Amino acid sequence: MVLPIWNLGVKYRFHGRLPLQGAFVLSPNHYSEIDPLVMGVASWKLGRLPRFLAKASLFTVPVVGWLLRTSGQIPVERHGSKGHQAIRAAEELVEKGRMVIVYPEGSLTRDPDLWPMRGKTGAVRIALEQDIPLIPAAHWGTQAIMPRYGKKISLFPRKTVDVIIGEPLDLSAYRGRPLDQATLTAATAELMDAITALLAEIRDEPAPAERWDPLQHGQKETGRLEE
Repeated sequence: MVLPIWNLGVKYRFHGRLPLQGAFVLSPNHYSEIDPLVMGVASWKLGRLPRFLAKASLFTVPVVGWLLRTSGQIPVERHGSKGHQAIRAAEELVEKGRMVIVYPEGSLTRDPDLWPMRGKTGAVRIALEQDIPLIPAAHWGTQAIMPRYGKKISLFPRKTVDVIIGEPLDLSAYRGRPLDQATLTAATAELMDAITALLAEIRDEPAPAERWDPLQHGQKETGRLEE
């Protein structure tokens, strides 16, 4: 339904490819409310049907909620046991050889220059629990379609979005270990390093020496997937 108009307004430049078969977690950066559409279409163009962990509140929005449910997206409650039920649902998807997109930042980055901020552990947990690949990704150019916290979409004149797909993260040092907080935090830091490096490559500029941490900057986090 979206593709005909979207293709008129957005041109993709791809760097790297997705596996065409098998289950994996795809973890991109996140700095615009329209990122899921950007990466959903990107995944479709790269040959895979995207599924997301999405805020449960979105499923109550008329039309949007229906589209999310019928396309197999997964609602996530921010608090309580239902959040764990959502992760179980994601695991069922990967057991069937499907991909799932999980934003490790959990919400739009607070970094002033749109670099990735501190990550949450959900993406790493799914990959380690299910013993499946965890693939970092980054995109740039989406801010021209909808800026961070923006409300309006601009498709014309046509915009260009670069999408880079990294190599699967080497999680061999963490597999087989208890998934305690220390393990998950260390693996998540490596994931965020990989995403940041990919973004620096397509932005053609160096990343900040330190990653933005909302807790240290006194910012309240909201998100699609809580630790």
